[in-house]
Amino acid sequence: MTTEQILFEEKQYLGYNKFSIIRRMVLSLFCFFGYYWSQNPKPVTVSGIEIGSYPADHIPNSGELFFLVGVIILIFSVILIFVLHLHTQLTSSNLLLIGLWTKRMVKINLSDLKEARVVKLKRLTFKQPVYNLHYRGKIRFYTSGNHALELKDKDGLMYRIGTHKPYELLEKLKGLCPELKSL
Repeated sequence: MTTEQILFEEKQYLGYNKFSIIRRMVLSLFCFFGYYWSQNPKPVTVSGIEIGSYPADHIPNSGELFFLVGVIILIFSVILIFVLHLHTQLTSSNLLLIGLWTKRMVKINLSDLKEARVVKLKRLTFKQPVYNLHYRGKIRFYTSGNHALELKDKDGLMYRIGTHKPYELLEKLKGLCPELKSL
């Protein structure tokens, strides 16, 4: 088996996806708020808004349970920073996309590519990490970031590959495939 030289490499980790971080932080803040409310269960009126008494007073140690769940969510968030989701490698003949857990690999032959362009992803869209998602005529690979490289092959398949270095990857692809049209 011959090993090809890797010309471009990028690793994307699950813990850096902004939408996922925000969702986990909101959940942990909810848990810490529940803990605080259990320690201060009396009703409060602030600027015309009334916050009632703690509803789970009859459940023993419910506040401590909220605190524990909040800490577990934070620990889980830290662990996700080290979990590899998408590993992109460019060799002289292929673009390899290696996925999470199972090491599933998608190999895109560079000789089949016709068009390439850098696209800016919508800011207001909740971008979940995806690997090999076939949706609306595109095959998507994304973990985090604001840009993606959109590739079209000779069969008409569209690939959208999220990357933090889209222009660098596009320039390397142009260098390897001079017939590649850049839109």
